[in-house]
Amino acid sequence: MTGVESPVYEPGHGLLKGRTAVITAAAGAGIGGATARRFLEEGARVLISDAHARRLKEYGAELAGEFGPERVAALPCDVTDEAQVQALFDAALREHGRLDVVVNNAGLGGTSSLVDMTDEQWTRVLDVTLNGTFRCTRAALRLMRDSRDSGGVIVNNASVVGWRAQAGQAHYAAAKAGVMALTRCAALEAAEYGVRVNAVAPSLAMHPHLVKVTSAELLEELTAREAFGRYAEPWEVANVIVFLASGYSSYMTGEVVAVSSQHA
Repeated sequence: MTGVESPVYEPGHGLLKGRTAVITAAAGAGIGGATARRFLEEGARVLISDAHARRLKEYGAELAGEFGPERVAALPCDVTDEAQVQALFDAALREHGRLDVVVNNAGLGGTSSLVDMTDEQWTRVLDVTLNGTFRCTRAALRLMRDSRDSGGVIVNNASVVGWRAQAGQAHYAAAKAGVMALTRCAALEAAEYGVRVNAVAPSLAMHPHLVKVTSAELLEELTAREAFGRYAEPWEVANVIVFLASGYSSYMTGEVVAVSSQHA
């Protein structure tokens, strides 16, 4: 990492004590995995999911060893499959008895010029990133609507490319812009039964595995756009997700919060 100084990892403050959360695409080092850890540090119980069953099992066991098996459950889920999505939310009630927070983190990227992009490339990114968020949001809202408790929260993971153009990212940008629009519309509908729906829009969040597969030239170009001259750690995005999931954001719904120091 570059930049003037490293960020400070803040300890938990019990912001989500007693809350139960479902977090998608949470099998390890990225934003989903960091969010699961931060939620546990803030007192929540979590059900983590991911399409990669082996990595999910390993990370679930790691978290259960640190925070206790009664607070951590894991279930593989491909968000492009409606039956698996429904099974995930059924498991949330079975494992923890209630559902308070959902973090829709599942997304798929890729780089391709529009003229060379295939229908399959376009459709796959849209199906995971936008349609998957729709499927999970729908399942969550049905449960939260029918619950006797109000106060449910959904936090979606968008991206600044939903606002800002980037060559080679037409499918990803379209999907993330769709997530933003879905967030705003769902928030209006969910307000009737006391549920808030917001989103984060990171600019550049990296983890060691991603750094390894990113060229030094591209990483230098991307970090040069950030005011701090560095990329965000996944847990820095997770901190904002914690805020949106907590009572500190009780008057916010339909908002997309940029987690970014990007200035161009």
